[in-house]
Amino acid sequence: MSDDNLAIFRRRQVGLIYQFYNLIPILNVEENITLPCDLDNRKVDNRKLNDLLKSLGLETRRKHLPNELSGGQQQRTSIGRAMITNPSIILADEPTGNLDSKSSDEIVNLLKKSNKEYKQTIIMITHNIEIAKIADRIIEIEDGRIKRDN
Repeated sequence: MSDDNLAIFRRRQVGLIYQFYNLIPILNVEENITLPCDLDNRKVDNRKLNDLLKSLGLETRRKHLPNELSGGQQQRTSIGRAMITNPSIILADEPTGNLDSKSSDEIVNLLKKSNKEYKQTIIMITHNIEIAKIADRIIEIEDGRIKRDN
């Protein structure tokens, strides 16, 4: 694929959840979530957006900027952005690494729900063994090599 086609493929088929959220500070929750649609010149599915905001517990925060949100709300916004385009796969880099245990549980439950309801593949990188145990499959990597695959 050309670089342009690769960018389009990634934007449409891969959702990214970063450990440090990577939200745009001047965009509100709704604008941060719909950013992939805007970058792709695609119309936002308002029903999908409203469903996402509801399932993420962000309905009343939709017009708030990232600095007006808790860490858990920022991470849920990041998850919404990763899910808005219905990607086939979601890559999550330590999505609970900076959160308290309650927020971490909420995030893990949202990802499991996404996997079951939307048939999305979730690949999560985590050092938290308790979170890893929830997965259907665990691949443990040590020093760049697969140590275990169960």
